[in-house]
Amino acid sequence: MDNRRDFLKTGLFSIGASAMMNPTLFGTMDETNPPMRFIFMHRGNGLWPSVMVPPSFDESLKLKEKQKAAYEVDLAGHELPDWMEPLGNHIDNLTILQGLSGKMCTVGHHSWSSSLGVYKANERLSSIKWATVDFELAKLFPSPVEHIELACFPLGGGNARGSLDGIATGFSARGPQQPNYAFGSPRIAMEELFKSVSTDQTTQVQYQLDRLVLEFIAKNEGATAQDLANLEKRKVQNYADSVEAIRERSRKVDAMAEKIRQHVPQLDPKYLDADVNTLDRQKGHTEVLLGALISGLTNVVAFTVDELGHRYTGIPGIEGATVNMHDVGHGKTIAGVEAPEIRKRCRTHHMTLMDRIVSRLKSVPEGNGTMFDNTMVFYFPDGGETHHSHGFEFPFVILAGDNAKLNLGRKYIRLPNYGDPGHKTLGNFYTSLLNAYGNPISHYGAHDVGLNAYGIDQSGPIASLQS
Repeated sequence: MDNRRDFLKTGLFSIGASAMMNPTLFGTMDETNPPMRFIFMHRGNGLWPSVMVPPSFDESLKLKEKQKAAYEVDLAGHELPDWMEPLGNHIDNLTILQGLSGKMCTVGHHSWSSSLGVYKANERLSSIKWATVDFELAKLFPSPVEHIELACFPLGGGNARGSLDGIATGFSARGPQQPNYAFGSPRIAMEELFKSVSTDQTTQVQYQLDRLVLEFIAKNEGATAQDLANLEKRKVQNYADSVEAIRERSRKVDAMAEKIRQHVPQLDPKYLDADVNTLDRQKGHTEVLLGALISGLTNVVAFTVDELGHRYTGIPGIEGATVNMHDVGHGKTIAGVEAPEIRKRCRTHHMTLMDRIVSRLKSVPEGNGTMFDNTMVFYFPDGGETHHSHGFEFPFVILAGDNAKLNLGRKYIRLPNYGDPGHKTLGNFYTSLLNAYGNPISHYGAHDVGLNAYGIDQSGPIASLQS
């Protein structure tokens, strides 16, 4: 640990340490008015719009789909695409949303924070223009650790490089030039998020030592700031305030210890193995995010289920193969399985994760219903509609509880095609979310200059989705 930045990244509750710059972000659970919760599951290598269409649509609907004409259909009585079958028990909560564009984002192989921030981004900090939408929602529904990010990191290219089993730069952003940090494995997430209630003596000793170090630094740095010139004084005082914010978060977490202890994930040892295969890594992350949500540690989770540079292992039927998803994107057959089938098997597994999240939250009582009533889950591509995307479409699979404040549920929605009157972007969709939950922002995200030629008003929410 060489400097203050390293300390904040690796200290107590590492995932949120560098994020907790504002003590007002910490909230407490109100059982009579539960918070909304948001889970953003995004994946690399594109999500083809064609695979989203229910096979039971009649010829007139298929023609509209081919023309990418705007229409809306009640999903009742329709078959879901076979890879979405794990969601069959949740059809009343399901929305398949097509037609959102994101040409103002970085698309193609790697998107960094683009698809959640609606701006062009790359590996440079200077490209991060503002907080991604998940962090904006986290501000509206405060929690002790504000936001949790989990990821299946790439080993070559993309956001994080060189380690699957650590904490590294994530795919969300806390603010301008402020990348978030993500857990790469269920093991490290468990160790950091639930260390305050660990029964392991060594872990508890380290936790208490961390707290003593934080107390010492907060006092020492605050005193040091008194004798410095203005600019350096501000820097040191900001650092001291940040440490104090982490201490405040720790106090709130300690106050929740009993509830946290009740919901610590009980993971099979295979999920904690450093060499866990990709599908089991994704399952382990799912259990961690459920524990964090149900215990009240957080209300917002970003989950990168994969990224183009991630090497897949554990795919059904070819479990022993290490699959380069870039090759799959270029249509290569691997271990005797054609690329479209590999993509389908991965998507199907992702839907089992969504089913697990929704089914578990539906089993947890809250208020006059269940936790899922106050939850929204989004599954979408981080780079657009194809392997080499141009950003014309970002398809979404959405599962929304009964208390969601958008007009969703049991619908297939195709919005107007790119350039057609009424066309909408990712920015319009995220504006709808933020407006619905208390942020009156006139428009979230950058505009697409290409749409100016069509005379399309890009600002504001999507009126048809407003409740």
